Amino acid sequence: MSNKESWGTRVGLILAMAGNAVGLGNFLRFPVQAIQNGGGAFIIPYLVCFLLMGIPLLWIEWSIGRFGGNRGHHSTPFILDSLDKRSYWKYIGVFGIFTNLAIASYYCYIESWTMAYVYHSVAGTFNGLSQLQVADFFGKYVDIFKSTTGIPYEAVVFFVICLLLNTFILSRGLHGVEKAAKIGMPILIAFGAILAIRGLTLGTSGASPEHPTASAFDGLNFLWTPQFDSLINPKVWLAAAGQIFFTLSVGMGSIQCYASYLKTKDDVALNAVSAGFMNEFVEVVLGSSIVIPIAAGYLGLDWVKENAGFGMAFQTMPFLFEHWGPLLAAVAGVLWFGLLFFAGITSSLAMGTPWMGFMQDEYGWSREKGAWSFGTIVLLLGLPTVLFFNQGVFDEYDYWAGTVSLVVFALAETILFSWIFGMEKGWKEINAGADIRVPTIYRFIIKYITPALLLFVFLGSLFTPLGNDWAGGFSQLFAGNGWVLDNNSIVKQITNAGLREQIAAATDPTVISSLKDKLLYITGARILLLAVFIGIGVLVYKAKGNHSKIKTAI
Repeated sequence: MSNKESWGTRVGLILAMAGNAVGLGNFLRFPVQAIQNGGGAFIIPYLVCFLLMGIPLLWIEWSIGRFGGNRGHHSTPFILDSLDKRSYWKYIGVFGIFTNLAIASYYCYIESWTMAYVYHSVAGTFNGLSQLQVADFFGKYVDIFKSTTGIPYEAVVFFVICLLLNTFILSRGLHGVEKAAKIGMPILIAFGAILAIRGLTLGTSGASPEHPTASAFDGLNFLWTPQFDSLINPKVWLAAAGQIFFTLSVGMGSIQCYASYLKTKDDVALNAVSAGFMNEFVEVVLGSSIVIPIAAGYLGLDWVKENAGFGMAFQTMPFLFEHWGPLLAAVAGVLWFGLLFFAGITSSLAMGTPWMGFMQDEYGWSREKGAWSFGTIVLLLGLPTVLFFNQGVFDEYDYWAGTVSLVVFALAETILFSWIFGMEKGWKEINAGADIRVPTIYRFIIKYITPALLLFVFLGSLFTPLGNDWAGGFSQLFAGNGWVLDNNSIVKQITNAGLREQIAAATDPTVISSLKDKLLYITGARILLLAVFIGIGVLVYKAKGNHSKIKTAI
């Protein structure tokens, strides 16, 4: 990918940006977050966060990317460096490369699951299996050394195939990414629409003697009945704000990289909004109309509330499709896992561009060399998540790279854009070449409201109260009993408090040994991630003399 490249068409750019945002989280994470946070109680905070945090972050990242790209930079270390004369910003920009490499290493693994499940849907693997057996299939699939799902080391095989496909497309440059988006996004929406229609029309026809009150309408009503008491619940606001990060792919560095290939007067205001709203359509309309209604239509809403989780897509949906007969079950499996695959690959392709842009700009690599080096790094970094999935390596990558890093980087770049680069110059940058008039109120929102929301998300994750009970946490604090942290808080996660408590409470030597092994794997995963971050930092340091940087006049 040469730094002289540019997007072929505006449609291709918007579809690529939307594809970056539209990912597995739209269909796997959003419905689960909605269910776990009260259904309709989640929708209002979610939409408010989209308008007050999501859209502003999109404008910030598109503007930063175009600004840096016009000064010869196509990766976040030197894009951020171009905004301010202080050199430490390029080291904060390391997050924009590290996050993509680390997320891609486990995201491509999830992506490979969808490829495998398309194969098994066509092969009729799930025909005649009970709900428990379908769920058990997933457990066998990810247990590499004991897998009995058919192909030897099947999870590794599909992971490598998936990674090779990503790498090949990336090696074709922006043209390859744009073409993949033009093909993948329409197919994704078409597949999703077909399944959503089925979810919306299932009604009570899926009720059975085991679940006589099952109704798809119950699932839809639960999701779309607003509950205004959620407006005073910090837990729901924190979950809603967190979902915005996952759904829009902000705080990663990939948007800035894509936008760095725009020309000076190419629009960012309308393009960013178009990509954002396309993502919201896919997530809110399609994402909420498939898993929850279909599951509620066969198993009942109470079952869904109790069992809602990431694994439903793989452990439950194939069983539900079997109710439609062998042929339609196979078709539904291809549609469902096919749309997940296209959602995944359009996002994972974006994760390769920051590393490639950095190595091309600063070290003179060709796009092919950049692409294949990305594939090699992701292979080496990702194999531990494949081989030791059950030992917690996958979850560790997801937590530190896919959660904490996003918030830290988004908060930093928002402060840089709004307060250091300055809102006056920032506002001009957003509106330069704009095809719409950005409402003036967003000047205030970007400078004050968006950073405040990001700080709320960060502090809420850092000091999560016990049981995520914010009302109880404040009551205890005001009563003089202190602030008791939950084991899911960042502070507790650093010390592995939850796992250490399990080890201390266990009495079975086998269980204790297993938990200690898990602690060892988790520690190894953290060391590996830290080594990658430091390694990128060293490359950034060495790159400072390789490129004649054009600094902003401060």
